[in-house]
Amino acid sequence: MKKRVIILLGPTGVGKTDISIRLAELLNGEIISSDSMQIYRYMDLGTAKPSLEQRSRITHHMIDIANPWEYFSTGSYIEKVRLVLEDVINRGKIPIIVGGTGLYLRAMTEGIFEGPDADWNLRRKLLAEEKREIGKLYNILKHVDPDAASRISSNDLRRIVRALEVYFLGKISISELQKSGSRALPYDFFKIGITRERKELYKIIESRVDRMIEAGLIQEVRYVLSLIKINSNTDSPLPALQAIGYKEIANYLADLYSMDEAIRLIKKRTKNYAKRQFTWFRKEKDIRWFDISERYNFEDIAFEIFKFLSENLQE
Repeated sequence: MKKRVIILLGPTGVGKTDISIRLAELLNGEIISSDSMQIYRYMDLGTAKPSLEQRSRITHHMIDIANPWEYFSTGSYIEKVRLVLEDVINRGKIPIIVGGTGLYLRAMTEGIFEGPDADWNLRRKLLAEEKREIGKLYNILKHVDPDAASRISSNDLRRIVRALEVYFLGKISISELQKSGSRALPYDFFKIGITRERKELYKIIESRVDRMIEAGLIQEVRYVLSLIKINSNTDSPLPALQAIGYKEIANYLADLYSMDEAIRLIKKRTKNYAKRQFTWFRKEKDIRWFDISERYNFEDIAFEIFKFLSENLQE
């Protein structure tokens, strides 16, 4: 299986982590995270990182590689994951990429574009406009780049600002740049998708949010905010603080929300994110889907996927 890479994808909360651990054991593999928030140190509960026990069973990569006050682009991810993939393959292991960040997966399998560098003066001006009129930037984006607006949530201010930055600096939409992007990584990617019935997934998400709160998410967010305050020299929205859970709890700590409202919004936005992931993955090519609705024996599910891979990935 030289140069072959397994991708295990699916919406948040579906069960990818538990399945991936057992699958990696069966395949003699190592896990490479493709979660854009698990890259950040100190952000453990809210990003649902694999536990220390799970990471002791199987080697994990691309977790805890950046600080929450740093910017980490898709290009940065590709630069690092390229080296990780070569290392894993050269040691005779099978790389298993696990996650739900569609842009990371697409960048690996189809390539990415090279956009203009960040312009902090422009970003501050754009953010000032948004502060004066909430929703203005998204309306501008819908006008100048409707394709990007259809893919970006109206609440995702960081990506909206970046798309407008690319448009104003490069005189071309981010959608057009993405179409003429760089090449995919030189591997034979095999995509396995995990899905559940939508209502069942939403119940899992609600329960998971409750467990995160009980486990100490509020304290974790408070600590991350303190680190950012000490280390950050910008008032622009940091990617780490756009993570669902962190943004809402930060607003609760700033007395903008009640605790009940923060929890309600976390659950709602996580379910909306899962819905967007379903939409994104439906557009991806060559995914072999496994519907695990009402199934929670992850060892059996992993073995079923292992058998499928063994039958279909012969040299």
